[in-house]
Amino acid sequence: MTSTCCVTNSLQTSVKSYPRPSSVCLGSVSCRPEPCLGYVCQPVARLPSACVPTTFRPASCVSKTFLSSSCWPSSCRPASGILSFMGPSGWYGEGAFSGSEKETMQFLNERLASYLEKVRQLEQENAELEGKIQEASQTQVLTTCPDYQSYFRTIEELQQKVLCTKAENARMVVHIDNAKLAADDFRTKYEAELAMRQLVEADISGLRRILDDLTLCKADLEAQVESLKEELLCLKKNHEQEVSALRCQLGDRLNIEVDAAPPVDLTRVLEEMRCQYEAMVETNRRDVEDWFNMQMEELNQQVATSSEQLQSYQSDIIDLRRTVNTLEIELQAQHSLRDSLENTLAETEGRYSSQLAQVQCMVTNVEAQLAEIRCDLERQNQEYQMLLDVRARLEGEINTYRGLLESEDCKLPENPCTTSSCPPCAPSTCVPQTICVPRTICVPCVPCPQGRY
Repeated sequence: MTSTCCVTNSLQTSVKSYPRPSSVCLGSVSCRPEPCLGYVCQPVARLPSACVPTTFRPASCVSKTFLSSSCWPSSCRPASGILSFMGPSGWYGEGAFSGSEKETMQFLNERLASYLEKVRQLEQENAELEGKIQEASQTQVLTTCPDYQSYFRTIEELQQKVLCTKAENARMVVHIDNAKLAADDFRTKYEAELAMRQLVEADISGLRRILDDLTLCKADLEAQVESLKEELLCLKKNHEQEVSALRCQLGDRLNIEVDAAPPVDLTRVLEEMRCQYEAMVETNRRDVEDWFNMQMEELNQQVATSSEQLQSYQSDIIDLRRTVNTLEIELQAQHSLRDSLENTLAETEGRYSSQLAQVQCMVTNVEAQLAEIRCDLERQNQEYQMLLDVRARLEGEINTYRGLLESEDCKLPENPCTTSSCPPCAPSTCVPQTICVPRTICVPCVPCPQGRY
């Protein structure tokens, strides 16, 4: 059974990626990789067709110099052992149609079936990979997107507590300010009352000094009155003695009566003066005593009122001091609570910011992985579409060749260029296909087992 070799792209059997074809290689199922990769493969800019006209094939892929005998399949070798080659515009082994058409079709069908099987296997592996990628993405989404609603609720509750504490602190500050103002007012009143009390005490001390002076004056006046009374008694006694002495002296003389003004009664005058002075002293004494008593009563009333007010003020001051101490203790407790809440809030914010940074980093990594996976999927999709295009072209060419085989009535003549006497063609020239072979058939090459091409 004979066969024809073809030009095809190298297919990589990796599961994860399908690289773009980059070279054109002559070979078949039994081709070994070393001579094919070393002598036959030539880089091309794009994916060529599976079967291109011989006029557009380079001489480097068909010349005897670049093709080793180990790359030729047994079907491409003639029975006589003489290599049959064409020129730069023909194929080697064009006597493939000398065999049975049924065997050729069977060979083509086997090659197509293996190719389709490989395509189905790649599609299945691609579907498995897509499923694994979806599962991994779902798992990553589930693992990297935890529920932080409980933490958010805790943060909101803490924020509400902090706001309530701030409002309570503000109210406490207002109460403390009001208490301080009231304490200042009471202190001012206390100082005013204390100054008034000191003034009243100073007035009382002054009045007491005046009373003492008046008492001394009264004692002096009483002493003077006693001395005057004694002097008056002495004068009366002396007067009586003088009168009696004069009467004794005048008893022996004549009584001479002289009309003169009545003498002034000095005793009566002195009595009147004494009565007037005593009345004046008594009046002054009573006035002073009444004024002193009235002032003392007023001062006593003021002292009693001031004492009551002072006691009430002192009790109010004590209560206010207790209230201020209690408020200061509560304020310190609120300050400590606020500091602890602020520290807790700062720690919570730091912890959640670090967790958020970690989650953001994980999200970034997952997005990068998803972008890479998406790029890989797009690239695999493009390669898969390219493979589908190649498959469609191969199927179309196979159908065309099948029609050509069915319409073939007679066997093809032997190629005159297959003899050893055929001179080698120039590597840089291409001649039309009709010179060497009237018709050519190309069969798609499929990957060899175990990664061989």
